[in-house]
Amino acid sequence: MLVREDLNVPLKDGAIADDTRVRAALPTLRGLLEKGAKVIVMSHLGRPKGRPAPEFTLRPVADRLRDLLGREVSFAEDCVGEPARTAAARLGEGQLVLLENVRFHPGEEANDRDFARQLAELGEIFVNDAFAASHRAHASVVGVAEFLPAYAGDLMLAELEALHRALDEPRRPLVAIVGGAKVSSKAGVLRFLLPKVDALLVGGAMANTFFKADGKEVGASYVEDEALQETRAVAEMGGDRLVLPIDTVCAPKMEAGQPTRVFPAGEIEPGWMILDIGPETSALFAERVRAAGTVVWNGPLGVFEIPEFSEGTKAVAEAVANSDAFSLLGGGDTAAAVEQMGMAGSFSHVSTGGGATLEYMEGKELPGVAVLKEAEG
Repeated sequence: MLVREDLNVPLKDGAIADDTRVRAALPTLRGLLEKGAKVIVMSHLGRPKGRPAPEFTLRPVADRLRDLLGREVSFAEDCVGEPARTAAARLGEGQLVLLENVRFHPGEEANDRDFARQLAELGEIFVNDAFAASHRAHASVVGVAEFLPAYAGDLMLAELEALHRALDEPRRPLVAIVGGAKVSSKAGVLRFLLPKVDALLVGGAMANTFFKADGKEVGASYVEDEALQETRAVAEMGGDRLVLPIDTVCAPKMEAGQPTRVFPAGEIEPGWMILDIGPETSALFAERVRAAGTVVWNGPLGVFEIPEFSEGTKAVAEAVANSDAFSLLGGGDTAAAVEQMGMAGSFSHVSTGGGATLEYMEGKELPGVAVLKEAEG
């Protein structure tokens, strides 16, 4: 059984700093192992640019998988060639091997057919459980499906079901919360969501660009000047459904320990930066969330890493968690924020999808999902 997981975890000094994605892979891997499958796992890690790089080895992930699964996990020094073939051939029923980083080969990101064939020769069935990598047309994601019967893993199915439930068949009202820094990186999401939602609440630094596009004072706040025209178009499209902050928490610098002041939105004095939504906005957003049937959230509402500017994100997160709405949180920063606040288990679904979730929320077809549909057809 050849399984593609996304085990692209952050490393610090050679150790895993956050094992969320490893844990997310466990249901699929445990299920296959308990059924006696011989499981060959492949993944990428970082951006080694098509060549072996010791700092991007998956060996620490193999060690973590061993701890979490409570059984032996072997490690192959390469994902193709003799090391991979030998490791796969040695597997008994209910045993697992993790292959070395597929991005150590240029054929991975090039979706090289011969490289995909070498990967496929290691197994008899392909399971794609790497939703977070499925927006990439890479060999280990789409190429192997040309050679093997292809199926979705448990995590892949859970991610797709949550997105479908939230965006295609939502319980109304559907409220979307979009934060983060740049309008340009989320413009596709905003345009896709606006016709679907009953309200779209905007926070984070991207709200500053909306303020400036409307001729309001933003002080020393970060603004994406090159996106002002696009921002005006989104605002016009949104109309009354687009809800911007009404007050903001500001400071002279984006640092802990700074003095803070609350300014009405659009009335920021020179030298002050918007770094969080204000208390009135938190109450307004919480009120919208409490009345929602479905909440989709992508992007924090302030600089949550700094305690002084985390209160807005925290207040809205608590409102979502305590509501009766089906809640889908997506995006790495959003997941990191609720994890930091100890609230990760308080929502219907927290996506590990990152860029894949973002592209799905832009209405794009994901190559790694499309080949599974083709395989089923």
